[in-house]
Amino acid sequence: MIKLSEAVVVKDLEKSFDSFKAVDRISFTVHKGEIFGFLGPNGAGKTTTVRMLTGVIKPDGGKASVLGFDVVTDTLKARDRIGVVPEAANAYPDLSVWSNLTLIAALYGIPRREADTRAKELLVEFGIYGKRANKVKTLSKGMKQRLMLAMALISDPELLFLDEPTSGLDVMSARLIREKIGELSKEGKTVFLTSHNMEEVEQLCRRVGVINHGKIVTVDTPARLRQRLGGSIAVDVEFNKNVKLDYTGVKQIGDKNRVYTTEPHNTICEIVEFAQRNGLKIVSLNIHSPSLEDIFLWLTGHEQSDQSSVTQP
Repeated sequence: MIKLSEAVVVKDLEKSFDSFKAVDRISFTVHKGEIFGFLGPNGAGKTTTVRMLTGVIKPDGGKASVLGFDVVTDTLKARDRIGVVPEAANAYPDLSVWSNLTLIAALYGIPRREADTRAKELLVEFGIYGKRANKVKTLSKGMKQRLMLAMALISDPELLFLDEPTSGLDVMSARLIREKIGELSKEGKTVFLTSHNMEEVEQLCRRVGVINHGKIVTVDTPARLRQRLGGSIAVDVEFNKNVKLDYTGVKQIGDKNRVYTTEPHNTICEIVEFAQRNGLKIVSLNIHSPSLEDIFLWLTGHEQSDQSSVTQP
């Protein structure tokens, strides 16, 4: 029985292309009303997963449901309740902004007067109402992305899939889209976000799932993921020689050594002692909180093949 509190339920989902296993028996859930970040390197299986969840392609095995509807047997019912913003704009380039938006509304069966009202509200909100008569091909990338989000929202979906929504955008467009994502969550809508922008994900997402080589590495909150690094503080040190610090869990980043710790004072003292013992000089030493990017790099560099260890708070 699917829990009503879950917007997305994925169980042992898999997909191959010829001999390449793009998605390898992944399982996770997305809670209703949350912004869920889905992260992974290029080719990790993110887009393939989204395409299966949105009914674009069929899985080879496993099960997945969106808002209680099976993505294979109830594809149309699921699609009626979701909005999708793909990484590449798929609006009709030779149609106007207004025509693209009202066409999508018509496909969802929205009455003309209601569609016109919604279209105007969305275009005004995204700052492109003045471009409503322009052909899409004349718009900047940022404006195209704003239009794509408006098109995804015209049907007032319960669940929104966003694939790299701010990639390559100007600062103003990216900020506008991030603010809108936050507003949608406050309204009780669910957002499934794939992104390479770690700062963006950390700012927006309640939980994140990490996929690598087609397998789920983990699903957890950013705070708990930081704890798994081995500490809530990162200490970066650079010596006058390229030497690896003799310390458990140290990670080399260029010429620097990075240590995650819960006791920064003791760690710094040990680093100083290490330098003295080995005749080294400390060129730089900094402490900071680990970012989501630190966590991502650590996780994808230490891959887990056993999905039984995945935690889902």
